Amino acid sequence: MKAAQHLRARCRWQPRIGIILGSGLGEAVRRIRSAKIISYCSIPYFPPLRTPVEGHAGELHLGLWNAVPVAAVASRLHLYEGYSPAEVVFPVRLLGLAGIKMLVVTCAAGGIARQAAPGSFMIFSDHLNWQGQNPLAGPHDPRWGERFVDLSQAYDPALRRAAKGVAAGLSRQSRGGGFKCFEGVYAALLGPSYETPAEIRALKRGGADAVGMSAVPEVLAARQMGLRVLGIATITNRAAGLSPGRLSHEEVLAVGKRASAGLARLLDALLPRVEMETGRWKLETRKLPSDLGG
Repeated sequence: MKAAQHLRARCRWQPRIGIILGSGLGEAVRRIRSAKIISYCSIPYFPPLRTPVEGHAGELHLGLWNAVPVAAVASRLHLYEGYSPAEVVFPVRLLGLAGIKMLVVTCAAGGIARQAAPGSFMIFSDHLNWQGQNPLAGPHDPRWGERFVDLSQAYDPALRRAAKGVAAGLSRQSRGGGFKCFEGVYAALLGPSYETPAEIRALKRGGADAVGMSAVPEVLAARQMGLRVLGIATITNRAAGLSPGRLSHEEVLAVGKRASAGLARLLDALLPRVEMETGRWKLETRKLPSDLGG
């Protein structure tokens, strides 16, 4: 509770929506007005930052995004950095304790489906967890939620419809079809190595439309806490074996930064629309842990 109290004491507004920004997408936080920027190292119990990864900032931004109170995580923690699953989802549980009703998870991803071209966006319809880890595994603390979490609708259908509607409007407004968005299945692998062409072929046969190294742990923790979830991937490259070039983190960052303006436009229109819905959502009340350390 200390970490959540620390956060609430610094909020001028009660954040209703949490946002996690992926690789190269941190520039989107410039949309947040009257922002209070909190370094992770100042938050009680927050896992200490390890080797920094370019494109990930280590800050929490509290403020108004198009008049909507939000809390934006400008850098996520990754399993491939050596964090435990519980550490990776610490920001989600922190925001849940702070009172958010909805979580928007964004990430960079490699495109597998034909329509998954670099610079386009994919709204998650479902996911494949190939990371071999789950933040809900291990000793169960019932204060976080149910032991066995239903994921038949991990990504809220109403939020997906709203996002697709906003994206369709932006596509009509863009010249030459510059804004492209589709819905598909996201596959999460551990990383940090990129996938092999054989793995991509297997993922494609399994129904994956895009692949990345994050997002799913946060989604699992959010759903356990009863939060509504929307997932959006920025397609930064074609997956291994689907294009002649080699894959690089530099390319992911470059495309992510160019696409961040499009993501910001999508969220500009979407957040006020879904914020009205959060006022009608009722979370199950439960006794929460005294702190995030257990």
